[in-house]
Amino acid sequence: MTTKLRIGVIGLVHDHVWGVLEEVKKVENAIVTCVADVNKPLLAKAKERGIKTYESHADLLAEEKIDAVFVYTENSRHADVTELAAEKGLHVLVEKPMAATLAQASRMVRASKKYGVKLMVNYPTAWNANFREARRLANEGEVGRVYQVRYRAAHAGPKEIGCSPYFYDWLYNRDLNGAGAFMDYCCYGANICRWILGVPEKAVALGGTYVRDYLTVEDNAVLLMGYKKAMGISEASWSQVGEGVPPQYTLSINGSEGNMVAAKELRVFKPERRSWESIAVPPLEDGKRNAVEHFVSCIREDEPFDDVVSAELNRDAQAILEAGLMSMQQDRAVYLRELGSGE
Repeated sequence: MTTKLRIGVIGLVHDHVWGVLEEVKKVENAIVTCVADVNKPLLAKAKERGIKTYESHADLLAEEKIDAVFVYTENSRHADVTELAAEKGLHVLVEKPMAATLAQASRMVRASKKYGVKLMVNYPTAWNANFREARRLANEGEVGRVYQVRYRAAHAGPKEIGCSPYFYDWLYNRDLNGAGAFMDYCCYGANICRWILGVPEKAVALGGTYVRDYLTVEDNAVLLMGYKKAMGISEASWSQVGEGVPPQYTLSINGSEGNMVAAKELRVFKPERRSWESIAVPPLEDGKRNAVEHFVSCIREDEPFDDVVSAELNRDAQAILEAGLMSMQQDRAVYLRELGSGE
C-alpha cells in the first residue's frame, strides 16, 4: 500500500473520537476523509476540521472510497456497523468496550473472519507504557507467581467531569451502553485481567446506584474474576470525590514474591529491598504508541493486532462482562462455561 490509508469515521457521539482525530493528523500515511453522524452540531465540528460529512453512515459506505472505518457510535451499534463495513471489505476499529452484549461481540468476530478484514478494539490503557512494562515484568516472574490483578477506574461521573451530552446520554442508557458504570469502566479491568491472567472460570459482580440518584443505571460496580490460582478485580466508579485516594486509574499486580503498582509511574516492592522502587520504563515501540499508529501499521504491513486490542481477546473480555452482569442480576457466581458461544 503506497497511498495513505483512507479512513471514514462512523459516529461522533463517543467523546474519545476527537482525540483520535488529532492522532490521525500525526500519522503520515493515514487520513480521515469522511464522517457520519445524525447530530448536526457534531458534524459541524468535523466540517471545521475539513472533513466531508454525512448524516447517514449507509450513504457514507455507499459513496466513499475508503479502506477502513473507525466506529465511535453507542456500544450497541458497534456490531451493526462492523458487519456493514466488513461486508464492503473495510477494516474496522471500534472504541472500547467491544459491544454492549456478548452476542453482539460474537457477531463482530464472525463478520471480520467471514470477509477477511481486521478488527481492532481500542482500549486507551493499551498504550500506557507503565502498564505494558508491568505486564512484561509479571510474565518474566519479577514478583513471583501472580495471584491477583486489580484495576480501578473512577471519576465523579460523566456529566460531572464535563463529558458532552451526546456522550453521557447514551452512557446512562442501559440498552445503548450495555449497563452503566459497570460497562463503561469495569470493561478496562476485564480487558487487562484477560490480558495478564487469561480467561477466568467464573465472575461475581456487585453494583448499584449509590450516589447519582438521577441515574437509572449503576454508578458504582465491582467485578471479581475467579481463576484456579488467582483472582482479578475490576472497580468502577462514577461518583469518586477528589483525586488519588482511592486511586483512580491504577493497575496493581500482586505476586508471591512482590508487588507492582502502575499508574503515573511503575513501582515494584520486593521483600529483600524493604521498600518500593521506581522502575525506569522504556518508551513504547514504534507501531504501538497509540491506537491510530498501531491500527494503520498493522493494516499496511498485514500484521495481526497486539493481543490486548485483538478481536479474539476482547470477545473473551465481553464474555467476562456478560457473566458479571448475570451475576449482578441473579445474585450468584456465574461460570463462563454457562455462556456457551454467546450466540
